[in-house]
Amino acid sequence: MKTTIIPVSNKKNWNAIIQKAAFYDFYHCNSYNAIEDTGEPLLFVTENEEGDFIAFPIVIRSIAGSVYFDCTSVYGYPGPVASKAIADMSAVLISYFQQQFLEFLYDRKVVAAFSRLHPVFEQCLLLSQYGEIISLNKTVAIDLSLPLDIQRQRYRRSNKSEINQLRKGGYVVKKMDSKTEVDSFADIYIETMKRVNAIEHYFFSREYFHRFLSAEDFTAFLLLAYKEDQLTAGAVFTVTNNIMQYHLAGTKEQYMKATPMKLVLDEARLLGTKMGLRFLHLGGGVGGSNDDSLYRFKSGFSDIYFTYKVWRVIVDDIKYKELVAINLRERKLNTNYFPLYRG
Repeated sequence: MKTTIIPVSNKKNWNAIIQKAAFYDFYHCNSYNAIEDTGEPLLFVTENEEGDFIAFPIVIRSIAGSVYFDCTSVYGYPGPVASKAIADMSAVLISYFQQQFLEFLYDRKVVAAFSRLHPVFEQCLLLSQYGEIISLNKTVAIDLSLPLDIQRQRYRRSNKSEINQLRKGGYVVKKMDSKTEVDSFADIYIETMKRVNAIEHYFFSREYFHRFLSAEDFTAFLLLAYKEDQLTAGAVFTVTNNIMQYHLAGTKEQYMKATPMKLVLDEARLLGTKMGLRFLHLGGGVGGSNDDSLYRFKSGFSDIYFTYKVWRVIVDDIKYKELVAINLRERKLNTNYFPLYRG
């Protein structure tokens, strides 16, 4: 068995591995990881003699004021992928992968490691030997394999009525077809993040959206809701391996009451069904909550739920406690955050 570390600069080798996986999403692709600007994206790959492998995209971040690092994941739902269904993977390979990964973290002076996991893929077995896996919340998905009328029957009653009113009121949804529209959407997105007092992590530049929408290793598109010639709302969607993801979205302040985003999502599920996809995954609430307006909005479209989980491990307990103590002296820490010294 062997282990390989692929830097994000090696797009060809990175994607050659990911595209051979039995399951993956755009969060695992090179282009998405290359947009990451908080650290060094790497693909950790362990392979056996038969060609089976486990691949784990991670981000190594330096810890200010020290020679140490920590490990995290890109925004969204990454986690490890494998060459076969996880239930069919060799237990020996899984154990070897976990041991090799822990040794890698020690060698790189990583104090703590964290990764978000994909709700639709059951990845826990690949990471369960070390650290802990925590279930945070539910995410919502529309089953696109159901007939269109059955999909719509699962909508909240008010959604059905409001979507009909939007169509009658002259709202239409179209795919983005110009760079100017991307810029206009980016401005609406930033406006939306300011309105909801989002943390800095959720603010993305115009350049980010242009790079994301032009990615070569996954499909991404922008759906925009117009009323006459006025752009009212929009959302970025991706399509990878029969899963459509509702990624980032925004609505202009003056159109909030009309909720044109409901029409955007309705058009997205019609498009996904036409494409023969399995799920339109809407995600969960802000910060993993099942008790906020965003989650209530999404749950109005379906009664199908997945569980969002995260994996975390403290690699160097002594250094971890030192960093927590140092930061605790400087400021109040968020006890729900991991690693705690960054909270």
